[in-house]
Amino acid sequence: MQIAKNSVVSLNYEMYDADNNLLDQTDEPISYLHGGYDGIFPLVEEKLHEKKAGDKVDVLMQPDDAFGDYEAELVRVEPLDVFPDDVELTVGMVFEADDPETGDVLMFRVTQIADGKVVVDANHPLAGQSVRFVATVADVRPASPDEISHGHAHGEHGHHH
Repeated sequence: MQIAKNSVVSLNYEMYDADNNLLDQTDEPISYLHGGYDGIFPLVEEKLHEKKAGDKVDVLMQPDDAFGDYEAELVRVEPLDVFPDDVELTVGMVFEADDPETGDVLMFRVTQIADGKVVVDANHPLAGQSVRFVATVADVRPASPDEISHGHAHGEHGHHH
């Protein structure tokens, strides 16, 4: 079966940075619902269209196609005393906070703690970087009516309710 709209695609993938360093890879196939449901990077989905089990794609994505551009305004320096006393802050820790300007909930990562100040960054760690996505199609099957109505794959490698 070829990959088409409303098919469930299972993939094994590897993702590399611009220096060809491995960033991420699957141990087990991941599955997504194909056809514009935002289950995978749109450029990768486009390259996978009409492929079948065993086919491989190798996609170089610029920041706009992957994790977005780096936005300096998403980096904030906060006084240490605005954080709860019962939370032990560490570099690398991630937390949610409301953006007072937009009302959106953002995921901030602590990048530095020094001199009573905490630097937090809501950019994705790979924002502003090109990434290479190499995938092999493990399986393709028609999506069930439930999967289509929910907008995501169910089952072994997909979403579970």
